[in-house]
Amino acid sequence: MGKDKKKKDKQGKENVKLGNKDYERELAKLHGELVKLQQWVVHKGLKVCVVFEGRDGAGKGGVIKAITERVSPRIFRVVALPAPTEREKSQMYAQRYLP
Repeated sequence: MGKDKKKKDKQGKENVKLGNKDYERELAKLHGELVKLQQWVVHKGLKVCVVFEGRDGAGKGGVIKAITERVSPRIFRVVALPAPTEREKSQMYAQRYLP
């Protein structure tokens, strides 16, 4: 990997930030894997639920956009959950939707 940038987080662990070319190459590879996974899930008749939880500006939307760029919209769908009530704010954000 070319010009990877290394930074340390609050715990002193090294985080590597990929350069743009490396990021695009890795993203393309992972898109291919995601398409294969989607085909496998459809073939097996299974369902997958992925939940993103985080503060505003945490990058959830960018990750969802990156994931959904190559998958079939006929099979893959994104659902935005409404803001929680006061009671639900003390619970995990998606808890009200999970059994």
